[in-house]
Amino acid sequence: MNTPENIAHSTDSGSANGSFGSSATEPNSGQSRCGLIAIVGRPNVGKSTLLNALVGQKISITSRKAQTTRHRITGIRTLADSAGGGAQLVFVDTPGFQTRHSTALNKSLNKTVLGAIDGVDLVLFVVEAGHFTLGDAKVLSLLKDDTPTLLVANKLDTVHRRAELAHWLRDMQERHAFAEYVPMSAKNPREVRHLLDICARYLPVQPWWYSEDELTDRSEKFLASEVVREKLFRLTGDELPYTSTVVIDRFDEEKSKAHSRMVRMAATIVVERDGHKAMIIGQRGERLKRIGTEARQELEKLLDAKVFIELWVKVRSGWADDEARVRSFGYE
Repeated sequence: MNTPENIAHSTDSGSANGSFGSSATEPNSGQSRCGLIAIVGRPNVGKSTLLNALVGQKISITSRKAQTTRHRITGIRTLADSAGGGAQLVFVDTPGFQTRHSTALNKSLNKTVLGAIDGVDLVLFVVEAGHFTLGDAKVLSLLKDDTPTLLVANKLDTVHRRAELAHWLRDMQERHAFAEYVPMSAKNPREVRHLLDICARYLPVQPWWYSEDELTDRSEKFLASEVVREKLFRLTGDELPYTSTVVIDRFDEEKSKAHSRMVRMAATIVVERDGHKAMIIGQRGERLKRIGTEARQELEKLLDAKVFIELWVKVRSGWADDEARVRSFGYE
């Protein structure tokens, strides 16, 4: 039962790559290639930012806060050629593999990672260029030898001495038989396109699974919850525990004489403690209002619609360690 003191509410309307010896072949003009590509790595190595860059539009939320991605997010990028062929790359972004806590939520996240890498045509193992941690090693141990894996050394723009990467690269090759090494920054469009071209070579020749203009298989309702959750984490920083989540209570498209499209939605931000609720609300409700405003503004661009958002904050103590409640909030 929801008591007034446990609920708060706000409304808003207003570069070059290296090869380790690959079996991939260059795609022939006129051939259609299509396949699944899993993006894996420890938390906070830039997987979601990379997915958005590869797809060409934001479909996965990003934050400096670790453990932001919680679902298997599918992004689609179609590279058509003039001869009627090309490649359709179906990317699967995954949560960072969790090793520090064994809550029901983290067990669900790890199950999602393991499911995503099973049966894919290619794996992108994302690490920070020049770094390799125990968390990276844990994820690497999950990868199968019979699935081609690219070592994506992300955040190359943060490396000041590129020459030092040679020794690191030799160490990485001893850890796993990577098909290729791709140093890059997800912020560099030329390097992103280079990675796309490399990925296409590993996909089997077969018809595309989606139409050329599709970007994701996720619903608008799901994307709306992710946008609200991103604003929540961005505007609370490290103060708010990662166990906070967002549940969409209502997502309806309504007719409007003033707008070609109008969406009205209500969402609940779920936290574990009263102190977390107060943190989200902020002084005189200003932080909650800002979360709603920034989410609305982004969703209006994403959905190409006028959006009205109603936000609530509710306390659900211990939900992240309750398997039934974890499932009820949409985690597998």
